[in-house]
Amino acid sequence: MGAVLALNGRDVENLKKVVKECTECGAGAEPLLVPGDLTDEDAVNKTVEDVIAHFGRLDVLVNNAGILAMGGIETSDLATYDKVMNINVRSVYHLTQLCVPHLIKTKGSIVNVSSINGQRSFPGVLAYCMSKSAIDQFTHCVALELASKQVRVNSVCPGVIVTDVHKRAGLNETQYAQFLEKCKQTHAMGRPGKVDEVAHSIAFLASDAASFITGVNLPIDGGRHAMCPR
Repeated sequence: MGAVLALNGRDVENLKKVVKECTECGAGAEPLLVPGDLTDEDAVNKTVEDVIAHFGRLDVLVNNAGILAMGGIETSDLATYDKVMNINVRSVYHLTQLCVPHLIKTKGSIVNVSSINGQRSFPGVLAYCMSKSAIDQFTHCVALELASKQVRVNSVCPGVIVTDVHKRAGLNETQYAQFLEKCKQTHAMGRPGKVDEVAHSIAFLASDAASFITGVNLPIDGGRHAMCPR
């Protein structure tokens, strides 16, 4: 796409690793780092202000902040629910609100990172499933609200992707290995997905190649969304 990037995250060292990866893959200008916690309203305001001050415009917003938390209605507490909803939903709502006026000027694009958990029901990750279902509806509604202003809004809905998110949620190495092994049965293509398979889909939806696509929650899940137990 030839994009210049502004990267947000709470871990500055991880952000620097991403910058290095961008440089190694031949990206142009070095990404702007705007570290901060997106559940902090002042940090969100500053993030948007810094991006506009640096670039003078905003063409694409990728809402990728999110956490996974284990627990169902009998085993999780309100603190866990609040944490998941604040990061996965409230921060997306707030950041999008602040970015929309700038995206209207450029007739830009929004891509939300949801999950197949928003479309399919799984026990044991209740707050997470609820949060991603909210993001899917958010995508539909905002797409309709902004369509007349030529701002497109879509989401990607990954299945199991090999990242650290499951370990951060509490799985140990053995449990995670078993979880990935089970993906051979739970995904029609017989494997979990890779990060770049999601990234390519985000880039497509953000680009002019998807100029007549809006309001789509696109599964990137090796067919998992189409499966039913028999």
